Amino acid sequence: MPELPEVETIKRTLSPLLKGRLIKEIKVGLGKLLLPGEKEFIARVAGRRFLDLKRKGKYLICLLSGGTAVIVHFRLTGQLIYVNGQKPLPPHTHLRFFLDRGELLYVDLRQFGRLEALAAKDLKDHPQLKELGPEPFALNERDFYGLLQKSSRPLKALLLDQKVISGLGNIYVDESLFRAGLHPKRPGKELSLPEASRLLAVIKEILAEAISDGGSSVRNYVDGQGQRGRFQEKHRVYGRRGKPCPRCGQTLAYTKIAQRGTHFCPACQK
Repeated sequence: MPELPEVETIKRTLSPLLKGRLIKEIKVGLGKLLLPGEKEFIARVAGRRFLDLKRKGKYLICLLSGGTAVIVHFRLTGQLIYVNGQKPLPPHTHLRFFLDRGELLYVDLRQFGRLEALAAKDLKDHPQLKELGPEPFALNERDFYGLLQKSSRPLKALLLDQKVISGLGNIYVDESLFRAGLHPKRPGKELSLPEASRLLAVIKEILAEAISDGGSSVRNYVDGQGQRGRFQEKHRVYGRRGKPCPRCGQTLAYTKIAQRGTHFCPACQK
């Protein structure tokens, strides 16, 4: 699933290509992906121009002319790709936006993603966006420490909770806890202020690195121009169970916490 660095990369690669472009026509291959429904989505979006692209947590928000917005939630395998010129359509292309220059494709292997058209003025009251917690970059160490102190849940589960902190998923939680030397089952409220400060600093550092590298392409993620990210080459624990720890050499472990696969080093993260 695209996490904060991947959605931020999609936003950055698409913004210069889409701003000012007119949506001339929309061709729908799978109507269930559109909210509030295929006909209403087309009525709200066709004929509008892209004004700006924003990101909130793992959501991409397209601001259109006429006071319209489109929220894109990529979920597991969603892709949004700009193409210009005659090319074969990628497999699992379910939505095509024909623009006055080029074309925007929505591709989704698992078909769990959703695109929702609504009035831009209603974004602030959108039930999913309204419940999102602050992003890591918006937190200082004392605020972050305060969030952790409120919960006895394991760090892995706490950091994945989008209502507590938005934007993090399996990849960046596992990588952050490893670099910070913290066990994923450690209760949040047990962390000291220095430990919380170190963890927040590491999270921000990893997210910045991942954005700079265009995100992590561990499955089918690509940016807005169809290019794979490079940060997966720097993963130290995620997806490496059974391999030696890059720090101490001990075999990396794998378990499930809050029903999510979790990678860690039992020696470095006690």
